[in-house]
Amino acid sequence: MVSNPVHGLPFLPGTSFKDSTKTAFHRSQTLGYRNGYAIVRRPTVGIGGDRLQFNQLSQAELDELASKAPVLTYGQPKQAPPADFIPAHVAFDKKVLKFDAYFQEDVPMSTEEQYRIRQVNIYYYLEDDSMSVIEPVVENSGILQGKLIKRQRLAKNDRGDHYHWKDLNRGINITIYGKTFRVVDCDQFTQVFLESQGIELNPPEKMALDPYTELRKQPLRKYVTPSDFDQLKQFLTFDKQVLRFYAIWDDTDSMYGECRTYIIHYYLMDDTVEIREVHERNDGRDPFPLLMNRQRMPKVLVENAKNFPQCALEISDQEVLEWYTAKDFIVGKSLTILGRTFFIYDCDPFTRRYYKEKFGITDLPRIDVSKREPPPVKQELPPYNGFGLVEDSAQNCFALIPKAPKKDVIKMLVNDNKVLRYLAVLESPIPEDKDRRFVFSYFLATDMISIFEPPVRNSGIIGGKYLGRTKVVKPYSTVDNPVYYGPSDFFIGAVIEVFGHRFIILDTDEYVLKYMESNAAQYSPEALASIQNHVRKREAPAPEAESKQTEKDPGVQELEALIDTIQKQLKDHSCKDNIREAFQIYDKEASGYVDRDMFFKICESLNVPVDDSLVKELIRMCSHGEGKINYYNFVRAFSN
Repeated sequence: MVSNPVHGLPFLPGTSFKDSTKTAFHRSQTLGYRNGYAIVRRPTVGIGGDRLQFNQLSQAELDELASKAPVLTYGQPKQAPPADFIPAHVAFDKKVLKFDAYFQEDVPMSTEEQYRIRQVNIYYYLEDDSMSVIEPVVENSGILQGKLIKRQRLAKNDRGDHYHWKDLNRGINITIYGKTFRVVDCDQFTQVFLESQGIELNPPEKMALDPYTELRKQPLRKYVTPSDFDQLKQFLTFDKQVLRFYAIWDDTDSMYGECRTYIIHYYLMDDTVEIREVHERNDGRDPFPLLMNRQRMPKVLVENAKNFPQCALEISDQEVLEWYTAKDFIVGKSLTILGRTFFIYDCDPFTRRYYKEKFGITDLPRIDVSKREPPPVKQELPPYNGFGLVEDSAQNCFALIPKAPKKDVIKMLVNDNKVLRYLAVLESPIPEDKDRRFVFSYFLATDMISIFEPPVRNSGIIGGKYLGRTKVVKPYSTVDNPVYYGPSDFFIGAVIEVFGHRFIILDTDEYVLKYMESNAAQYSPEALASIQNHVRKREAPAPEAESKQTEKDPGVQELEALIDTIQKQLKDHSCKDNIREAFQIYDKEASGYVDRDMFFKICESLNVPVDDSLVKELIRMCSHGEGKINYYNFVRAFSN
């Protein structure tokens, strides 16, 4: 409480009032401790506990304080001594900035890794702006680790600048001696120091891990609680009880694969599986009884057990999530064991009873797995390319090394050296082709045709072989089923199309007439009639001329005797087969006469001995007025 509540009265004796209830007149405590440090507290109450009105000065007090000059009271103030100089190596002694970084190193000589991640610590020494790079040593790493770059000032560029702590930050790449380091984080002291210097730090990044090191890490050990399954009870209950299944392994899709039969035994006493081979007599295989020995078969492996060396070590429960049980062996289903897919098609009666009592499965019928023979595949030949005969080209599709097509040997022996010859003219709009004559030769032994064009002087066309021996396809036959020209297609007036050229048959030789008479069943009535009419027309002038000559010339008997003599003398002459055809070519009107000059040219081309005295006499007797010769009587001397 205030000692003088009456305002405006001086604080003098007699004008002040004393509170008789006050008993405590001590001063307030102004010193104290906080966190072990002495601090000064401003008093809030005065002597006797009266509350003080602090920090409230009047205007007069403020004017008095403003007018007072400290210099008059205390004199000139003394200058504070300058601070002592502290060098950098003392101020920043043992102060080091630490950054976590990594760099990527290529591994060219390894098949298991392409690159390697190496984690390092970058130290920056503030006392002399030097740096060092140290890689933490990993035991049994096989890599030289430790101090990669000793403490020194590191060049930043080619101009001679060096790295400064202002160049360092999180989330940046720095290149030192050709290696690029990725800075990902720093320690707490480094973070506080850089922030105090006004550098804004990037957010920290996650340290990259080496993929090969992570691959080599061993998985965490898992502890499996032992099962309470009573294996002894299973052994005593199911001893000598075996499920028998009949299965097949179909490997026909692979090269040299086949479908084989097996017997699968499932032992109920310990859940093991055995696969036995089924051998047949004379199957060509060694009599090995077992395909797979009795063992437990894993159904589902753990994810990391795919590379487990099963050929060297046995699989335990730690590598297997699920084993094959009796529920997996069902008739009509497939299951994969050791990479082979077996299809179960039957089982024995005990197995059927077991499945009925244990699982309630009653429908286990036998499945027929016998394969039917596939229908024969019709071999389709590729389209004919136009080279050679169709039968000859088709042999390339039947065998890797083609063979010549089979020939009708009996037909070749019966018809050996039998040739049918025909005289033909080319059907062409070109005027020069109208006078050309061709001799068709049909070989009965091979059904081939050859075409010969007799040479004619000063015709401008080179004669000789026009077409070699070959089979000629009829124009309207298909390529897949070609139809060739036969003997029945050749008769007087027939049109023969040979590779786009049309020929008309004009005449035949005497052998064709004899062949047609002996094989009349092969020819049509029209063909036989055309030949007979042509023969009558050709031979009609000869008897008429002979009768006239007999009446006028009594030397006909002399001509017949001369012809018989020449036949006996020249019976082996080589030109006797083609002499009639040669004369008929130039006898366009079939009159039986040719010009005298043309007659001697033909005889010269066929090597006829015109210098012989008998032949000269025959030519004289066959001569006709106006310089023509009757070649009918002349040819008779050279035919049998």
